[in-house]
Amino acid sequence: MNKKQASFYQRYPPSLPCSCKICLYFCNRPGWWLVSEARLAIENGLSQKMMLEFSPDFTFAVLSPAFKGNESYFALQLYSQNKCTFLHENRCSIYNKPFQPAECRFCHHERIGQGKKCHIEIGHDWNTKKGKRLIKSWLSLNDLRLPPAINIF
Repeated sequence: MNKKQASFYQRYPPSLPCSCKICLYFCNRPGWWLVSEARLAIENGLSQKMMLEFSPDFTFAVLSPAFKGNESYFALQLYSQNKCTFLHENRCSIYNKPFQPAECRFCHHERIGQGKKCHIEIGHDWNTKKGKRLIKSWLSLNDLRLPPAINIF
């Protein structure tokens, strides 16, 4: 774990396990990985379970767990109600793994309102050279090209 990642985990420590309605609601929407976590997920054979989400202004993108049915593609609103691809019978299949998304580790019913800061900071991690390199690699792995109107690189 690098110094930057360790600092992130200090600011946004893992929450206690919970399966209350609020926490399960958080699990419906895939949380974001840090770049290093997404790289580890790819190394563990999960590239086919990811999707590429674009920032609202299309200046950067983030690899995240896919919505069910939206794997290996760009995040589409059409699938947004399908829940996270790793959510099975109200349990996360990658819970407590080293590649569980940082945002998922942090979010919890006791931390309402704090998730936005975490989300924004993770977005900053992706809007870097290392984030863009990983996205290029993932696009190649999945034989995808960005639409011509989108230039995040």
